[in-house]
Amino acid sequence: MSSIDDRTPSHASATTQSFDAEQFMQHLDQLFATHTPAAQIEQYLLDCLQQTHELDDAAGEFSVLNEILGFYRSQGRHSDNIAMAERLITLSKHMHIEGSEAWATTLINIATAYRAAGQYAHAQQWYAKALDQSEQLFGKHDRRLAALHNNLSMLYSETGDLKQAANELEQALSIISASSTDPSRDIDVASTHTNLALVLAQTQTADSREQAYDHAATALRIYHHGGLEHSGHFASALAGFAQVCFLQGNIQQAITAFRLSLVVIEQCYGKDTESYRVIESNLHGVLEVAHQSHIDIPQEPPLSGNFDHDIAFFWNALQLEPQIHDENRHSVTHTDTTETAHQSMSGLALARAYWMEYGKVLLDAFPALQGRVAVGLVGHGSECYGFDDEYSHDHDFGPRFCMWLTDKDYQQYGEQLEQAYRALPHEFMGYTLSDDARTPRSQGAGRRDGVFAIGDFFESITGYRSAPSSDPQQAHQWLLLDEATLAAATNGEIFADPLGAFSSTRQGFKNMPDDVRLALISRRLGMMSQAGQYNLPRMLKRHDGAAAWLALREFVQACSSLVFLINQPITVGYLPYYKWQFAALRKLSRRMATRLPQVCEQLESLMRLSSAACFGGVGFGEGGKGADPAIEQITSCIDSICTAVVDELLTEGLTRSQETFLEWQRPYIEEHITNPWLRSL
Repeated sequence: MSSIDDRTPSHASATTQSFDAEQFMQHLDQLFATHTPAAQIEQYLLDCLQQTHELDDAAGEFSVLNEILGFYRSQGRHSDNIAMAERLITLSKHMHIEGSEAWATTLINIATAYRAAGQYAHAQQWYAKALDQSEQLFGKHDRRLAALHNNLSMLYSETGDLKQAANELEQALSIISASSTDPSRDIDVASTHTNLALVLAQTQTADSREQAYDHAATALRIYHHGGLEHSGHFASALAGFAQVCFLQGNIQQAITAFRLSLVVIEQCYGKDTESYRVIESNLHGVLEVAHQSHIDIPQEPPLSGNFDHDIAFFWNALQLEPQIHDENRHSVTHTDTTETAHQSMSGLALARAYWMEYGKVLLDAFPALQGRVAVGLVGHGSECYGFDDEYSHDHDFGPRFCMWLTDKDYQQYGEQLEQAYRALPHEFMGYTLSDDARTPRSQGAGRRDGVFAIGDFFESITGYRSAPSSDPQQAHQWLLLDEATLAAATNGEIFADPLGAFSSTRQGFKNMPDDVRLALISRRLGMMSQAGQYNLPRMLKRHDGAAAWLALREFVQACSSLVFLINQPITVGYLPYYKWQFAALRKLSRRMATRLPQVCEQLESLMRLSSAACFGGVGFGEGGKGADPAIEQITSCIDSICTAVVDELLTEGLTRSQETFLEWQRPYIEEHITNPWLRSL
């Protein structure tokens, strides 16, 4: 049966009038296997849920609810999923199944539902319950415990706590290795090594990045030693290894690993697959970085057509070592050799070192605040974005950090702690931050470091003490927050947060409701269409260069915002204000698996061509040929960008249309918005 007919089959047993869970699962599997439309599968699940209710079959209802959780999660229906999770919680308590394997599995499903919905505090609570229950039920080397630690790692990664994410994966690795009959040939062991490597590679310390390389390389050795290269998992491990190498600046090994990953994917799945296209795109990005950085690109070998022979060739080319030594590295960034050592230190690194040297000792004088103060550097300033350089040192730059307290703690200790902070040395590691070096905007109410109440800090940046909720009735509050404001509230680094209160509040601002994100995507498509596809060519025909330039500026701004929105703010953050807009776009474009990575370079080309196109007369601009050649290039570039945007919308399942005039894409996007107020804007 390829679809459900008008009547959902009854799964009630004729003899016992109970719900037949086995028949339910068989029919559901058949629906998925025959690619039945999601709406019909949902109706089948809801009809079965109603059957269990009518039969007063709690066990049957329990089975159906667990399947609905998985289905809604796969569809991104997080609000509906949470409602079902809460219903499952109530039912489970009524059934008194605590202490059973079914209860442990349910706890994990509930926690994962909350995590997928971005409700991380609730997710953490339910994962903790699941872990406690699982440790009681299963042996300490049971792989189900490892899977749970892996879920917890994803939670911590999504909330920016990379240290704890790595810790969870290390526990998972320990469990899997202990339970394996041969860890040197175990795919699960290899996969965990890769996951751990990717987490460690995102940290800022050299030690962690060396460890990341070791874990990624160990994963590859497991596949090679076990003869497991004929596997899509091996392709994923190679891509992970390539990403680690890229982040370390080892461009040549990254290129070789990506090339081998493509060979494996082609063997396992073929070229006409999404996974092949993603890795191919990543490879092209690394090759472009190598070209721009004048790094020698390894010669691509001719493939023999013999998979084992090609694998052996690439394996030898990888030349895996226990660690990547300095002499084998090719740095992507180039520093002027005339710079002094202290000039190369970033503001975030300086802040962390200053905290480690003086801040921890400072808190020793406040025993009541032990384990209660969050510390880091977040907010306004180039160093909070990681974009500071030697030109940033002439104002508001120097040793500083922030301490964030709860309202109650701030009321009692804030003034004393602030006085103690201001008494710390103003000079550190060759840098000085005196009051004379501070601009007026960074003093008084706009101060950028020191002691703050958590709510006061976020209110000073956003106007809100905490992020608006996901309640549809508060959607308008999200629209009042521009992206640059959200970027300032969610940038930087947190060095310590024992209570988790600051991290939770900060994460709230990153967790933009999907309806709001989709509404903004629709708006950006509208502006790109109006400014770039419609008004720009009209203004150019009218020879109104000023109006054409402004239209182009609106297109660039809307497109830049769209790239961040498409890539999910909870993962990549928000587009900062104009000064750092392209710095942020370039950084995002260099990341692995970034959607629309080519757009940044195209937008910069538009900016470069704009003078000639808008104001170029005879003998001006592009080769002395006047405005026409530049206009043709701009038109072609805008067409290319809009086509790429539509391709991405199709890939994301946000549209069914291939129309490249972006205004006509908006109704398709808005079909996915559940909030009627947002849909009507």
